[in-house]
Amino acid sequence: MNSAGQAVVDRAAASVFVSEVAEYLQRRPRQLPSKFLYDALGSALFEAICRLPWYRITRAESALLAAHARDIFETAPRPLTITELGCGSGDKLGLLLERGGTDCREIHLIDMSVEALERARDRLRAVRVDAIHAHAFGYEDGFRRVTAMRTPDLPMMVLFLGSNIGNFDPPAARAMLSGLRAMLREGDSLLLGTDLVKPERDLLLAYDDPLQVTAAFNRNLLRRINDELGGTFDLDGFAHRAVWNAGESRVEMHLVSRRRQRVEIRAAALALVFEDGESIWTESSYKYEPESVIAEGVAAGFQYGRQWTDPIARFALTSFSV
Repeated sequence: MNSAGQAVVDRAAASVFVSEVAEYLQRRPRQLPSKFLYDALGSALFEAICRLPWYRITRAESALLAAHARDIFETAPRPLTITELGCGSGDKLGLLLERGGTDCREIHLIDMSVEALERARDRLRAVRVDAIHAHAFGYEDGFRRVTAMRTPDLPMMVLFLGSNIGNFDPPAARAMLSGLRAMLREGDSLLLGTDLVKPERDLLLAYDDPLQVTAAFNRNLLRRINDELGGTFDLDGFAHRAVWNAGESRVEMHLVSRRRQRVEIRAAALALVFEDGESIWTESSYKYEPESVIAEGVAAGFQYGRQWTDPIARFALTSFSV
């Protein structure tokens, strides 16, 4: 993308940021979309979270990818295009290709963080692929761009890993999967990574770690609003809180006001008063059972392929075809 094109993308992203921050902060309960957690610093903090001993998702998923890479590619046509939604550092895709030995002709990387895309491209240069394309967009917009420019005669495998589907509530997750299915064609496939329900203590340690890296990741969103939108949030005035909502099968992350305080966001012409104990709901992470993952994929129009699970860390990889 040339500099003029990038400038247009940056302006569009900034417009979405300010409009959605203003909209969601005026909801009851107050909210902020989790996708905005992943600016440059947020992405770096999340990479650190993935290395914490209490956050087992990344290690469990990477182990499954390494152990079953050849099985994952076994029924996929060759040669192949691979698209990863929310690629992050690119480590998991690199591992899958190195262990799977498949004939991949082109890679499409989708992530809202430009810095993450750059790290992923650096990581994947070691893999012999004809072309690597980076798309600094959200999942849906990025995938529409990919399908518009995909090489016509190459089947596509879509990777949606890291339990990122868990950031969508059930109706939105179904809509997301159905939307992916509608843009794919016969011969394409989907590999879905999902975190599974586990003991409450394990879940809360993963989202409220003793080193407070997750707390810094959560509060960084307020720092981002201050820097980019002229916000006046006092970062010390909000506490990180993680809650397991068993009835909804989700971990919730909140930022809780420590006192009554007034906050302005100049770019949105917004002034808000937070009461002592009032929270901003910043993220939900839904947890699944193995059979429910299969049911969601089939309901979206996919054909179930295979499932690989880690029964100790409680994580699943599930393959679907079109």
